[in-house]
Amino acid sequence: MNLEPQNNLLTNKIINQQDVPENDTPMSITEHLEELRQRTLFIFLFFLLAATFSFTQIKVIVAILQAPAVGIKFLQLAPGEYFFSSIKVAIYSGVVATTPFAVYQVILYILPGLTVRERKVILPILVSSILLFIIGGIFAYFILAPAALTFLISYGSDIVEPLWSFEQYFDFILLLLFSTGLAFEIPIVQLLLGISGTLSSSQMIRAWRYIIIISTIAGAILTPSTDPVTQIIMSSAVLVLYFSGIVILLALKK
Repeated sequence: MNLEPQNNLLTNKIINQQDVPENDTPMSITEHLEELRQRTLFIFLFFLLAATFSFTQIKVIVAILQAPAVGIKFLQLAPGEYFFSSIKVAIYSGVVATTPFAVYQVILYILPGLTVRERKVILPILVSSILLFIIGGIFAYFILAPAALTFLISYGSDIVEPLWSFEQYFDFILLLLFSTGLAFEIPIVQLLLGISGTLSSSQMIRAWRYIIIISTIAGAILTPSTDPVTQIIMSSAVLVLYFSGIVILLALKK
């Protein structure tokens, strides 16, 4: 008895099941829009709660953000500068706190329409993007910010006394944390390009000369300070992230 046709049918059935959404119950456009509206409202309400809570704990958050600036005295150079800067810090903190919840809501929204094969790809990418953003912020706080501030404080300290504007410092530190978090998303972008077939790992390797130039430019753009130390560290981090993405694609044979 020839079992090969039956085995082929079973294999094809398993493959086809991976390409069919687990929940293939049809929904109208109105139902999709209503669900999207509800989840967007949940995200907005969570953001309001997170930003409000951050504002109530603003002294703690400000103390954490001020920690890298050792030996600096901050001045309020305009009426209400501390108040409006506190609102800005609370909003940034609310956005950061809301991001994981927002990604969770996105997963819940798209999950019913994903096939088994798509779930194995998209869900890890979404989770990894959050982790990389957090790691980027931690890297900026513990590595980039101290390096930049050490250079800026020591340079010319024998001539001028370092008295900094409260608002300008927090614009600097918040922008540094946010831009570094975005820079750490480079492997995610590479992974998406590789999986979609837009670029292969071999093509990315051949472009290494251009990437060195681009990383140098990115280091200058992404760092809010103009000191060379921070720019070199950021450029090096971009290069490491880029080649890490290539290693991942090579492991996936893309």
